[in-house]
Amino acid sequence: MDIDYHHELLEQLQWYWKNQFRPRLDGLTDAEYFWEPVDGCWSIRPREAGGFSCDWAPAEPSPPPVTTIAWRMAHISVLVLGLRVAAHFDGISQQEYGERLQTMSWPGTAVDGIATLDDAYQRWVAGVTAWGERGLAEECGEAEGPWARHPRASLVLHINREVIHHGAEIAAFRDLYRAANAAELTAPPNDT
Repeated sequence: MDIDYHHELLEQLQWYWKNQFRPRLDGLTDAEYFWEPVDGCWSIRPREAGGFSCDWAPAEPSPPPVTTIAWRMAHISVLVLGLRVAAHFDGISQQEYGERLQTMSWPGTAVDGIATLDDAYQRWVAGVTAWGERGLAEECGEAEGPWARHPRASLVLHINREVIHHGAEIAAFRDLYRAANAAELTAPPNDT
């Protein structure tokens, strides 16, 4: 049996995106986007000079902090997908991309977060589509550091796992937000 692995790898992410993850973002509010269920959450925060920044540390703390939906969406769009799009399809080095991260304005609303996520996803899928079956067998290259000699198919599988993993976390946070705020979300409007 001939198996089109290129199609199968793309289909895994595209099916998840279309049927599970992306529909779960419909109706996402800014209140949910920035909800901090515990103290010390990492999130996207307004800068004094304008725009938004992302909480982070050079080395992940142990234990890692709880992160907001805003942070998780930015992680997928800017780091998981965006970094790879920049490195593999836009010709931007990881160092240059890292420098951009320091000064960029991160998505400061749920609408902007979804738009950034959609753009990064579409650009990643277009790039992987262009690689084709042969391109998946090529090495990842310098952009992937210690995984440089691994086939691109391994990178695609890694990205699929990351998007599915963090997408599930976002869906769970939406469920928790709804449960924690059920009375407020179902209360009739105050007509006074």
